[in-house]
Amino acid sequence: MKHTYKISGMTCMGCRAHVENSLKNVKGVINAEVNLEKASAEIEMEDHIDIEKFQQALEDSNYQIHLKDDKVQTYQVGGMTCMGCRAHVEEILNKIEGVKTAEVNLEKAETKIVSKEDIPLKKLQQVFKEDGGQYEIHELGKKVNSKKKKSSEEGEGAGVFYCPMHCEGDKTYDEPGDCPVCGMDLVEEASLKPQSTQYTCPMHPEVVQEEPGSCPKCGMDLVPKEPEESAESRSYKKLLKKFKIAVAFTLPIFIIAMSEMIPGNPLYDWMPMNYWNWVQFGLSIPVVFYATWMFFERAYRSVKTWNLNMFTLIGIGAGVAWIFSVFGLLFPDFFPAQFKSHQGTVHVYFEAATVILTLVLLGQVLEARAHSKTNSAIKELLKLASNKAIKVVDGEEKEVSINEIQQGDLLRVKPGDKIPVDGIIEKGNSSIDESMITGEPIPVDKAEDDKVSSGTINGNRSFTMKAEKVGEETLLSQIIKMVNDASRSQAPIQKLADRISAWFVPIVVLISIATFIIWAIFGPEPQYVYALVNAIAVLIIACPCALGLATPMSVMVGVGKGAKNGVLIKNARALQEMNAIDTLIIDKTGTITEGKPKVDRVEVLFSEKKEEIISLIAAVNSQSEHPLAKATVSFAREKELKFEEASDFNSITGKGVTGKVSDRKIAIGNDKLMEAESIDIPSEIKEKVIAEQEKGKTVSYVAVEGKLAGFFTITDPIKKTSREALKSLMNGGMEVYMFTGDNEKTAKSVAEELGLSGFKAGMLPENKQEEVKKLQEKGKKVAMAGDGINDAPALAQANIGIAMGTGTDVAIESAEITLVKGDLKAVKKAKILSKKVMRNIKENLFFALVYNTIGVPIAAGVLYPVFGLLLSPMIAALAMSFSSVSVIGNALRLRNSKI
Repeated sequence: MKHTYKISGMTCMGCRAHVENSLKNVKGVINAEVNLEKASAEIEMEDHIDIEKFQQALEDSNYQIHLKDDKVQTYQVGGMTCMGCRAHVEEILNKIEGVKTAEVNLEKAETKIVSKEDIPLKKLQQVFKEDGGQYEIHELGKKVNSKKKKSSEEGEGAGVFYCPMHCEGDKTYDEPGDCPVCGMDLVEEASLKPQSTQYTCPMHPEVVQEEPGSCPKCGMDLVPKEPEESAESRSYKKLLKKFKIAVAFTLPIFIIAMSEMIPGNPLYDWMPMNYWNWVQFGLSIPVVFYATWMFFERAYRSVKTWNLNMFTLIGIGAGVAWIFSVFGLLFPDFFPAQFKSHQGTVHVYFEAATVILTLVLLGQVLEARAHSKTNSAIKELLKLASNKAIKVVDGEEKEVSINEIQQGDLLRVKPGDKIPVDGIIEKGNSSIDESMITGEPIPVDKAEDDKVSSGTINGNRSFTMKAEKVGEETLLSQIIKMVNDASRSQAPIQKLADRISAWFVPIVVLISIATFIIWAIFGPEPQYVYALVNAIAVLIIACPCALGLATPMSVMVGVGKGAKNGVLIKNARALQEMNAIDTLIIDKTGTITEGKPKVDRVEVLFSEKKEEIISLIAAVNSQSEHPLAKATVSFAREKELKFEEASDFNSITGKGVTGKVSDRKIAIGNDKLMEAESIDIPSEIKEKVIAEQEKGKTVSYVAVEGKLAGFFTITDPIKKTSREALKSLMNGGMEVYMFTGDNEKTAKSVAEELGLSGFKAGMLPENKQEEVKKLQEKGKKVAMAGDGINDAPALAQANIGIAMGTGTDVAIESAEITLVKGDLKAVKKAKILSKKVMRNIKENLFFALVYNTIGVPIAAGVLYPVFGLLLSPMIAALAMSFSSVSVIGNALRLRNSKI
């Protein structure tokens, strides 16, 4: 049977492929076809399958499946500023009676509501009003109010904060604080905008200007304004200050408590033990109620919301120790003799509570410092952005802020300067250091009409350039955005850690209770003292954060490492799955070859003049974007031939182009096009063409008014790096196939020269996609590398789509990995990076699991019956603090790895 469903949330061919593959993997599904334009899926199944099964298959993604009869309404939503707002609006809408699902798009400020029946807009507006009126909902097209997002414009941050453990997925916040789920400090996202230098007056700091000059109030020279600290830096300094205070008060408590181990304790010569207990109590107050009070706030919030986390355990453990000590100090007669010392005072644990809290605070300080290093790749990329540029207006040069540059502006780039924006060299030439973007150390020679990218560094010559992409559209900005987004995405392996973490805290609390009961019943005297100390040790040593941080930290550092080496990764899933890829599909033109084809030979039949035929070819091909077409136009211009503008232009995918020039119909393409146009090709011409194709050249026929007029050959040399890169991949066990739209003989020549595993010629876009499907059905994990619009369907179908950065925007949009330089050597880099990141994640998970698996039983006292060993809660606190730090430290090792 076949059923048709509605699908929402898809935006590109990559989404379509992901939804289709997810639905096909549902047990009982024979086939599934997803239509992006209609936003629908036709599913063929053996027996009826409940829609809930399909919803479960898509639950971890941003896509939704609905019944065909469901009502889908789209509205405009105002008042949202961040992912937190988006989540809250979704929550409001999903609670409304009759609503099946509601999805909110923050960027478009829209919501899509799926319901059984139409829900009146007034009812939705009333619900928003009852929620406090912060958000508005209206019909599509109506202008809605939107609050201005807070941002630290003068600082390094973007004013957007997220949880480093991604507890709530992509949710972000517009204010610093701690995660409501895990309690960890929120991390500020790096700003994507280059920071321009501002100038201020030393006497009047309220005076701020974009350019140097004098103060309008006092006449003093303006000085560059120091950028404000990022929230991340402020948080680190705040924690460090609290840690110093905690140490200052905890150290005396520790000395007083440990002095009991000294024979003839000299402190008791000054005053008796009960007075020293009061001194410990007084010294503990600043530690508990100032330096580490945030831990108790987080613990209370975690219990209140039932999002149990590390701070739940710390709050219970340290809190019980401190409260027990205070109670023992105030009401000593309440406790039995086994809780008392030989002097009659109750054993107090102020030193245990304060040392535990101080050590946890030390862990937080070290984590804050380590976090700033995990996103160092983004910070280093941001440093590449120039904040000034030299603009040329009417022959005069003027220094302007980067924010003032507009598309089409003429800019001067001097020797050693950073290139401010993306553009084309208008006049002059130079060698450009692109190592910071491509990872390749050798400077690249650039001449007139060559493209240059922002953030790269000019060599020893000056040139003028025309600005093409500015602001957030530049390659550097796109790289930073992609790295930012990928760093916050979740790898599939993270789900394992999440499932363990969900049960972790309740299990630890139960183990702690069981520890107390067992020691209270079977332990040696004083039983209750042993029971209390060991139960606290269990609570303190357990560390769910080490598990939670294991994957995100490695992903963040790995994505940054890739970006610095010219490998841009769109999401963590691609980073994980690249490791399992065993088959690589590659296109020919622009992927294996240079993508800079040149006309090698033009042969004309009958009486036509060669120059006339070349002009006709150029006239039609000037309407095409194909690299081979551009080569013929450049060839005509090199020969200084003039050509008219063609009309009725038509591009036939996989065959060629047609058009009219001076009312004459021109057809340019392969033998398939000639056959479609009913044009005869003489056998002697076919023989010549075959001879050229066997040399690896691409041949196109030219027909004028229904008769063959000749043919031309085009050569596109194989990249120097392609041979080495493909050989390395195949030696590593990967199968490499070439799928090309070119003819059989040319394709065979290239495939044999490179020693590929196989090839397919004459491939249309849909053929490439079908071949990828066939390989996947055989159990292959397929990566597809391409650069053109015709590669987009196959890129989307493949397990991993790899786009050449030199290719089209459509190919890059469909892919999950982009190679900035468009070099196949970077595929090997991506494979090695994926392998190292996955190994690093597994090391982190192994350490976190083993640490907790061994640490909790030892803290419970399993070694005591055999070895007489017990774990002090203070040692447990030290171990717990360093478990998270060690996970981050291990992830940071990726920064120095070689790929």
